[in-house]
Amino acid sequence: MTTMLGVDLAGRRVVVVGGGPVAARRAQGLLADAAAVVVVAPAVCEPLRDMHRWGLVEWVSREVTSADLEGAWLVQTATGDRATDAAVVGWAHERRIFCIDAGYAAAGSARTPATTRSGDVLVGVVSAGAPDPRRTTVVRDAIAAHLREGHVDLRSHRSRTAADGHVVLVGGGPGDLGLLTLAGRRALAAADVVVVDRLGPVEVLDELAPDVEIIDVGKTPGNHPVPQHEIGRILVEQAQRGRSVVRLKGGDPFVYGRGGEEVLACREAGVRVEVIPGVSSAFAAPAAAGIPLTHRGVVGAVHVMNGHDGWSSAGLVGLRDASCTVVVLMGVAVLGALVEGALEFGVDPATPVAVVESGTLDTQRVTRARLDAVVDAASAAGVRAPAVIVLGDVAAPGLLGEPQVAPGAHKHDTMAT
Repeated sequence: MTTMLGVDLAGRRVVVVGGGPVAARRAQGLLADAAAVVVVAPAVCEPLRDMHRWGLVEWVSREVTSADLEGAWLVQTATGDRATDAAVVGWAHERRIFCIDAGYAAAGSARTPATTRSGDVLVGVVSAGAPDPRRTTVVRDAIAAHLREGHVDLRSHRSRTAADGHVVLVGGGPGDLGLLTLAGRRALAAADVVVVDRLGPVEVLDELAPDVEIIDVGKTPGNHPVPQHEIGRILVEQAQRGRSVVRLKGGDPFVYGRGGEEVLACREAGVRVEVIPGVSSAFAAPAAAGIPLTHRGVVGAVHVMNGHDGWSSAGLVGLRDASCTVVVLMGVAVLGALVEGALEFGVDPATPVAVVESGTLDTQRVTRARLDAVVDAASAAGVRAPAVIVLGDVAAPGLLGEPQVAPGAHKHDTMAT
């Protein structure tokens, strides 16, 4: 029977017998665990020589003897010579020192597991019967994928203090759950509390453990029930209780997501904060609608702006000169003012415009029109937020050919004439 055992090797003497690439890999792993590594071999490969030159390992430049095992907590032998490895295993057995034989695992008294790590969780896989490295590797990789995809509750259940609390700003992407990053899913799997917007992949919340606290601070156009300073206070307060806090935001936290303000609120309060980027709707929604923001021979630059801030000079000049694509976020409510400003500045009234509602979702809809007709077209179609507005030649229909929509999909593309 094989028993899994976690061993703390920090500062403890570990002897590695052998100087080849296998011994080098074993030494590197031991150094990662802060072990005091002693390599015994007449000659060593270049990686081990570098480790010795940098003072990371001690090198005894001769054949191994039984005396080299004195004071060791663990021995790993990887000489490639069956007789030498067997002798080292025997000496370790006599001294009651656990020994790993890299060449013939069954001979040693310990085995190196196939490991995978997620945060501070380390998972090891060994074979309880005869050593089977291929099988343990396959199982390890399957577990790693499960952890990567956030399918395991990774919350810590030990007693925690305020110093353990932290905040992770997670960019949830434009709405399609498949566009939430693996890093974002892992953060959610370790969260004690999730502070969430109304946009983004909110259905991922159904995958969380029932006792994860969900705090809804979602805003709708013209209605901000939880002001920004209060959101910052919530994040800080929850973290100061020693909790792992995820701020799940639509799109990317740093693309008109007010993520910078939330990072500042945490840092000013001395709370650790991390940002996990997300797929911004500024780029994802047009792509999902078949609109390339840059296209060779058409345009090679993109300008992203917030509609509520009004026109930027760079955006107006780029449109007038047809030198860039302009993407407007949060612009539905001010579409009329934007169009009026662009026309007054001299932008061609025939400039193509596309309004992409609910980009990447099954309810995605695209309304297209000329600049001078898009307000009426949007009104007739009943366009509503959330929507991304794309202005420029790339928004013209048929640029990439006719769009192909999968059977059963609910994505629509309408064109006003």
